[in-house]
Order: sequence, then structure tokens, then C-alpha cells
Amino acid sequence: DPVEAIRELTGGFGADVVIDAVGRPETYKQAFYARDLAGTVVLVGVPTPEMKLELPLLDVFGRGGALKSSWYGDCLPSRDFPMLIDLHRQGRLPLDKFVTETIRLDEVEKAFERMHGGDVLRSVVVL
Repeated sequence: DPVEAIRELTGGFGADVVIDAVGRPETYKQAFYARDLAGTVVLVGVPTPEMKLELPLLDVFGRGGALKSSWYGDCLPSRDFPMLIDLHRQGRLPLDKFVTETIRLDEVEKAFERMHGGDVLRSVVVL
């Protein structure tokens, strides 16, 4: 049980920040209960339109903290992309560690199928 494991690692309190990078109701609920009472849950994974989350409203009220989403990293591309490129060029942002596979342009549809099946996290198209 990931919630119990996180609570055990934090002396029973929970984590200060929990990031749900999957975007499924099951993982969001785990993130919600794995955070400290004053902690923050950040939803990064993008849910599908039909997904619903069911949480007791009293738990949302009683646990305090913050619940937020982060669409595209909440960044300003014109400002942040040049900075991220610079960090990558300096070797301080190892982007290659975030790439599961490289593909050709004609393999995009199959890559999306693998991504939806949970087999791949990130595919990069090489032209």
C-alpha cells in the first residue's frame, strides 16, 4: 500500500508534496491520502474526459492543504523554454532520462497506442 509506505517513511505525517503523474482517480486518491494535513497534491497526469473522482467532502475540508493541477507545468513557454534549453545544454537537465523510445514519423499512431496501454511514457519523433 503506497499510502501506508509514505506515512511510515514520514513518521505517520505524510508527504509535504505529492505529485500524481498518472492522472487516474485511483492514483489521485492515493496522493490525497498520502500527503500531510497541510501538504499539497499536484495533478500532472492528464485524465480522460470521462474520469470522475469521488472523495468524501469532509475529508477534503478536514485535511486542509492544497489541491492543484499543473497544466503543461504551469509554465510560460516564451520565458521558460529558453531557460530549460539552457539548463539542458549545461547538462543540468538530463532530458534523455525522460524518453522511453525514439520513433519515426510513420510510427506515431503505434506510439500513441503503446502510451495509452501504459507501455511507454514518452516517445520522441526523430525526423
